[in-house]
Amino acid sequence: MINLTINGKSHPFGGDPEMPLLWALRDELDLKGTKFGCGIGTCGACTVHVDGEPKRACVTKVSDAAEGSITTVEGISTDGSHPVQQAWIELDVPQCGYCQGGQIMSACSLLEKKPQPTDADIDSAMNGVLCRCGTYPRIRAAIHHAAKAMQASK
Repeated sequence: MINLTINGKSHPFGGDPEMPLLWALRDELDLKGTKFGCGIGTCGACTVHVDGEPKRACVTKVSDAAEGSITTVEGISTDGSHPVQQAWIELDVPQCGYCQGGQIMSACSLLEKKPQPTDADIDSAMNGVLCRCGTYPRIRAAIHHAAKAMQASK
């Protein structure tokens, strides 16, 4: 039995330790915010944090994440009050919304490391999280908006 710490809570997992974390989250723990996109770790729709670092859940084995603290998009705030979530809403970022969990998780990671990112910082951090609808300008604007809100709340 593997114990997973997800969004601050302990979850026993008795399944295959080689299973991709994505399927454990979605199918075993009913955390549907982490999306399946490509299955090979290149689109970013499945991005979660393991010990604060963005990881592609579709190519991360449960056993590789078992020692860490896992955060999914559901875990960044239970009520949608995180500044990144608020910026996404205020600037109407999503179009179809499919990639947005991965976008939000990547943006949160960036802002933890660089509280006042430049456009180049944003482009670099968000590179590889694909948006089929092309909402990249709104994503960048929302990250800047969230950064300002986070600085103002300090």
